[in-house]
Amino acid sequence: MLWNIVLTAAFAAMSWFAKTMWAEQQRLSILLNRTREEVAKEYVTKAEVHNDMNRVIDRLEALDAKLDRIMEGRAK
Repeated sequence: MLWNIVLTAAFAAMSWFAKTMWAEQQRLSILLNRTREEVAKEYVTKAEVHNDMNRVIDRLEALDAKLDRIMEGRAK
């Protein structure tokens, strides 16, 4: 009888510990997902940076071509 009480108490303690750890795991998982969402709002991806840089370079090349035409027109 005493052995059954000890085993039941040990099993109850292990179950409580496992439930607590599982709840903590779930809480951390939710926090991690929220953190990922917040980071995605604030930072850009490599593809977005490359697209933006390509747009800037294209505009600079267009301005360079216009300046070249202006300089050629003044030289004549």
